[in-house]
Amino acid sequence: MGLEKRHLPVMVPEVLDALKVQPGGRYIDATAGEGGHSQAILRASEPGGQVLAIDADEEAVAVAKERLTEFGDSFLTVNANFRDLRITALRHDFAPVHGVLFDLGVSSLQLDREARGFSFRRADPLDMRFSIDQRVTAADVVNSYSQGELADLIYHLGEERAARRIATAIVRSRPIETSLELANIIEKASPRRGARIHPATRTFQAIRIAVNDELSALETALQQAASLIGYGGRMVVISYHSLEDRIVKNFFRKESSDCVCPPGTPICICDHKATLKMVTKKPVTPSEAEIGSNARSRSAKLRSAERI
Repeated sequence: MGLEKRHLPVMVPEVLDALKVQPGGRYIDATAGEGGHSQAILRASEPGGQVLAIDADEEAVAVAKERLTEFGDSFLTVNANFRDLRITALRHDFAPVHGVLFDLGVSSLQLDREARGFSFRRADPLDMRFSIDQRVTAADVVNSYSQGELADLIYHLGEERAARRIATAIVRSRPIETSLELANIIEKASPRRGARIHPATRTFQAIRIAVNDELSALETALQQAASLIGYGGRMVVISYHSLEDRIVKNFFRKESSDCVCPPGTPICICDHKATLKMVTKKPVTPSEAEIGSNARSRSAKLRSAERI
């Protein structure tokens, strides 16, 4: 397989700084993609650094493994969903660690490869699964959900105001077989009208999140990551839309507090103890220079927290 279309890792200097990468450190890249962040972490943690790289996409794991052969046994790749982060790390005796990185969203590999259906610019089959082992595809969602279910999904997971209009158009156009066909239907139902992003962007996002159960997986993975990090270690998360960022922000806030009682409770009755300290009060965003050279970074937000 060719490596000519490599994914540009987002905010590399910011990631290395947030993780406090150190020589000999052990790090988990929970969303390895093509290995861009893993490569930067390994170089910054020399001598003796190690990275366990996890990705649900089998093709991405193969690309990362081929790309980073120079690091030998210091780089271990595993095809797994980060919802199984803890058991994967323990299975490979990779705990405790100095840091865990999550770079959420879709990689260039997934967008650029045919037959995956992530891109609305080609007539690819409606798939959108991160792993071929998953049962539900985008075609299942698009062609079998009721109009009401589609509208709710597009509105809540895509934050799309025209959700009802788009859902109606989808149901009227069934069966829909390709991503380009779906994108054209959405664009007719909700024209661009000067918008910067393609009209299908939010709907595709919503369908992809539903197919891969991404938000539930993220909540699970964050809890597991915190349990794998040693004291003083860091968790770093790069998100690309408000739903992900809200989950990360709320998790960091909760785990940074000694009390999670409901507001107004006169006396604390919970036994919750803080496990994290927030490092970023506000999310770190890419520089203008990076956005200019890598347009896919424009919506990235980085948050980090330290194990205490």
